[in-house]
Amino acid sequence: MRKVIFGGANSLDNYFARPDGGLDWLLWGDEAAAFMKDYWKTFDTMVMGRITYEASLQHGGGAYPGMDAYICSTTMTPGRMDNGAIVVSDGIQLVSELKERKGRDVCIMGGGILARSLFEADLIDEIGFNIHPVILGGGIPLYYELSKQIDLELLECQAWKNGCVLVRYRVKKLSH
Repeated sequence: MRKVIFGGANSLDNYFARPDGGLDWLLWGDEAAAFMKDYWKTFDTMVMGRITYEASLQHGGGAYPGMDAYICSTTMTPGRMDNGAIVVSDGIQLVSELKERKGRDVCIMGGGILARSLFEADLIDEIGFNIHPVILGGGIPLYYELSKQIDLELLECQAWKNGCVLVRYRVKKLSH
């Protein structure tokens, strides 16, 4: 079964971006570039919410070459877009189906609102973030309020020269 991994880059106070979507605070370096080069090879599918997708378009992204890209949105028209991305209205159903398909892992890119619903449905297997040494004081939050606690097991922690810290955790699944 494929893993579903929620990740991205965030400020120390857990924001993905400034209130206006600005990402000028992100620090890039050789260590991040080397990690990302190998990291992207583990995925063949990306799922993001509408807000993350629109922010990605503003920063030159959108659909990612060599990956199936899905946008979960209740306001966009479902179907295939010109850039190849597929819009779906039910992220929980989509991710449940993707987990069962053959392939590499599934990346949940940004999207704290989408991640909340996937955490609630027990569909996220790992989380990984590049924590930047900045406190934004406000912005687009990494996490939204959940109805339950999510327990984690540390898989990896790396401190980088630029002050960023990479962390990866496995989501502990409750046995029923």
